[in-house]
Amino acid sequence: MRALILAAGFGSRLSERSVSKPLAKVRGKSLIELSIQQAIRAGVTSFTVVTGHQAARLEQELAQIAAKLAVPIAPVRAEDWSLPNGYSVMAGAQHCDAPFLLMMADHIFASDILERLILQPLDNCDAVLAVDRRTTYPLIDAEDATWVKSDASGAIRAIGKTITTYDAVDCGAFLANQNLSAAIKQAIAQGKPGSLSDGMQMLADQGRARVMDIGESWWLDVDDPASQDLAEAQMPVDIAPVQADADYSVKAS
Repeated sequence: MRALILAAGFGSRLSERSVSKPLAKVRGKSLIELSIQQAIRAGVTSFTVVTGHQAARLEQELAQIAAKLAVPIAPVRAEDWSLPNGYSVMAGAQHCDAPFLLMMADHIFASDILERLILQPLDNCDAVLAVDRRTTYPLIDAEDATWVKSDASGAIRAIGKTITTYDAVDCGAFLANQNLSAAIKQAIAQGKPGSLSDGMQMLADQGRARVMDIGESWWLDVDDPASQDLAEAQMPVDIAPVQADADYSVKAS
């Protein structure tokens, strides 16, 4: 399976510590390396990473990670990284077979979240989103969170930063097929800005998007210095093991 990682944005709230948010360090490793390592542990065997802001620096880091972890990593530059993140999805998805794991470069997950997500069936939908039902979880940045409303069957009914009725928060990890990219294009054609959430809402309106509840598992959106410090203090050891990087091996798909 291939993972598509979005790493094109500016990351203004973390800019005081790093010129590029994906290159910000947690326990001595960049966020982009942690993203790749946790996906490998879940069973991902190749990567597409959409770059934009500080693309050259990030692509140099990606080349080093690819050599160190012996995994193929293909960078794809966003034409305009200032546009909403759905444009990054469209840029990268065309290089991915279906299904693919979609991740944000600044999100860290306990191992079981991605391991469970890549096993979700897409028989009756086009995207499965990992969500946290703990809407008052202290680690959630409520001012920046993307909220989700789902029904009893797990189908997504509404998703967005400004919806007022919700029962979960978007964790920033998806299993999807190419119809997600097509849905983003359709949303843009209808006058939407072109965010990933716009595409997910389009799929939700068609009954083609559902959730996977992460239960009590740990995750964190590393978006500012405070959350970076939380990651340093609380990140589970199995995400960044003390073993040498040579101990990582790509699982067979």
